[in-house]
Amino acid sequence: MGDHGDDTIEATVERYVATREAIERKEKHWTDLAVFFTDDAVYIDPAWGRVQGIDQLLEFFDESMRGLDDWEFPIEFTAIDGDTVAVKWTQIVPATDGRRFEQSGYSTLHYAGGGKFDYEEDLLNMAHVLEDLKAAGWRPGDGFVMPPASPDRDWSRPGP
Repeated sequence: MGDHGDDTIEATVERYVATREAIERKEKHWTDLAVFFTDDAVYIDPAWGRVQGIDQLLEFFDESMRGLDDWEFPIEFTAIDGDTVAVKWTQIVPATDGRRFEQSGYSTLHYAGGGKFDYEEDLLNMAHVLEDLKAAGWRPGDGFVMPPASPDRDWSRPGP
């Protein structure tokens, strides 16, 4: 494990997961995840691309989740290897007929110390997501914001 003082990676992951669970229960908002990221953090999203810096992360957490209030993102497990965290989760999209469509998702995070991550990369099979959205007849809710037409696909980690 990386040596980052009293605020261990394990404790940070526990708080991160607890925040995600509170978001699932609608007790918190996606923007509440920003406390887990450094000011210069990089976040890679399969639809939105590269987002860098805490101000852009806050905007991303807000805009990317608008109109998806009926979606779910339960975490299946986490794993820690040194300063790297893997999070396995499921994206669940409700259909107009009551069915639920599920896609497999993974996040890789890099722990920077002090209870914060400086990198997250989310992976989803976007072809599967788009197929399920069509089959589900899903329509975005109020405030939905489309991802950028030409997102930055640079998935590199921040430099030293």
